[in-house]
Amino acid sequence: MRRLLFLNGIKAFEAAARSGSFAAAGSELNVSAAAVSRMVHLLEERLGVVLFERKANRLVPTAAGRAYQSGLTPIFDALASLTAQVTAPASVRVLTIGVGPTFLMKWLIPRLADFRKEEPDIDVRITTGGAAVPFGEDWSCGIRLGDGDLPGLVAEPLFAADLTPVCTPRLASGLKRAGDLKGPSLLRVAHSPDDWPLWLKAAQVPRLTARGPEFQFYGQALQAAIDGLGIAMGIRPYIDDDLAAGRLVAPFGLSVPKGMRWYLVYRSFRTEQRDFAAFRRWIMRAAAEPAARRKAARGAG
Repeated sequence: MRRLLFLNGIKAFEAAARSGSFAAAGSELNVSAAAVSRMVHLLEERLGVVLFERKANRLVPTAAGRAYQSGLTPIFDALASLTAQVTAPASVRVLTIGVGPTFLMKWLIPRLADFRKEEPDIDVRITTGGAAVPFGEDWSCGIRLGDGDLPGLVAEPLFAADLTPVCTPRLASGLKRAGDLKGPSLLRVAHSPDDWPLWLKAAQVPRLTARGPEFQFYGQALQAAIDGLGIAMGIRPYIDDDLAAGRLVAPFGLSVPKGMRWYLVYRSFRTEQRDFAAFRRWIMRAAAEPAARRKAARGAG
């Protein structure tokens, strides 16, 4: 039997942790700040865990509070999405896609207009679905980087995740070989610390260590590279459009497999649903289309 503890307290805690104050949470939930504080205090008593450090002018989640909120927010987001889907008119066709923020910005959004032209009646809804987020019950599908081993889900490969350094043409002009790289100029991604060592080993400069600014997501590091801050480790397909447009160049011919692939992930029953079937056909075709050919075709149009 599912045991749910004090849902009002859980909602109050999640809103306070996300917004950073009892007052903001109270405004969102249409109750007073004092009521939110009481509900969170009761939740802490029931859980036997301190969720917030109460500072003079702000709330600071404890380690337990941060972990709890990081799991709760996607659940409430999914619940809101599911409720909207269930209460939508029968004529509305809804497709909910769980996708990480960088894949969304660097690949999916630039191509969604093409899908909308083909399927204008489908209501496309995007929800955050990186590797650390569980597959949502209300998702039509997700796009994940991994090994494809996802019990209970179908995982169809979309792209190989190959690594190659990228930078502006100006910076590339001073890079003739891998040995010209300097540690402080190599931009890092916090959740992928093995990317640079993997590539540098293959390039036969294993003693070089990346010591440049560190970013949370690939997209941030790639934007920093576009702005000339340094050299980012590019991962396909994130870099395809930037390379095709000349915003970035790959100064070396060496491309190294990351050891993972991108997958379209879904539950098997979704294949019977026409909206998902239409998206599946479209994304498989789009994934097989090189970025340069797509850019040329748009230019010709």
